[in-house]
Amino acid sequence: MNHSLKALNTFGIDQYASEIVCAENEQQLLDAWQAANALSQPVLILGEGSNVLFLDAFHGTVIVNRIRGIEVTEQPEAWLVHAGAGENWHHVVQYTLQHGMPGLENLALIPGCVGSSPIQNIGAYGVELQRVCDYVDCVELATGKLVRVSAAECRFGYRDSIFKHEYQDRFAIVAVGLRLPKQWQPVLTYGDLVRLDPATVTPQQVFDSVCLMRTTKLPDPKVNGNAGSFFKNPVVAAEMAEALLSRFPGAPHYPQADGSVKLAAGWLIDQCQLKGQTIGGAAVHRQQALVLINVDNATSEDVVKLAHHVRQKVGEKFNVWLEPEVRFIGQMGEVNAVEIIA
Repeated sequence: MNHSLKALNTFGIDQYASEIVCAENEQQLLDAWQAANALSQPVLILGEGSNVLFLDAFHGTVIVNRIRGIEVTEQPEAWLVHAGAGENWHHVVQYTLQHGMPGLENLALIPGCVGSSPIQNIGAYGVELQRVCDYVDCVELATGKLVRVSAAECRFGYRDSIFKHEYQDRFAIVAVGLRLPKQWQPVLTYGDLVRLDPATVTPQQVFDSVCLMRTTKLPDPKVNGNAGSFFKNPVVAAEMAEALLSRFPGAPHYPQADGSVKLAAGWLIDQCQLKGQTIGGAAVHRQQALVLINVDNATSEDVVKLAHHVRQKVGEKFNVWLEPEVRFIGQMGEVNAVEIIA
């Protein structure tokens, strides 16, 4: 257990793994997985560790996916971008914009690797990955067979996909295909983007605005370890939202296509006066209540206790029970984060 994971998770939590392997191609990834499997060891495939909380030492092999490469195919109506799972997500956003292929600008500065993007169905400022995802290329770990999963087969939901369920331990993502239509439509529904004029706005202006919002409101993981948004924005039934809005008319809310209503977790936490709240070395960020940060050598226990405290306070005040967006990793693999902080 002498392989430190501290540099491999943006929370900066000091935990260890039995083995760490860096895979730069599918074969290396497969070999590492099959070697661990032969020893009946658990395996965790990691990108940039921007959305994980290590609860304990990991009793197995951590495979760091560094499969890179960006290829573009032009079609009459769209650009098809094929990006290796180990590519940095923001780098791909920048690359597409620089080459005149807009569509990813709302997703700028989301930390992590391309391979993590379909697992979480990452989203920000009114756009989710499913809007631009064409396919996900995977390798079936037991057989080494390459499988292309269409966007429809990914079963995308809010911060959810088939890769969190049936495909979680059977497949490793090696590349993601993105489809960026040439008929660009700006999405200006969230945050400061509403101030931009849809008739004249450029993709670069949307990108710049998103980057400004993220850098001013969100802490830099290099300064204070964090995993970005710690909690999902809760989605509640229309009646529940109505009752909440009658008590708190100013609450941000976003009606969904199925009649449910998405609430802003950050706003709910803020209403409980929790900004700056600390437990041990962990704190609720003072600018963005949705982010829990490592201010002073926080342990995973500090973060769990703080997350529990936040969940309780919001639940008592609003009867809305927050769920972590961050994935919790125990000794043998991923565990149920809601159960841990309940």
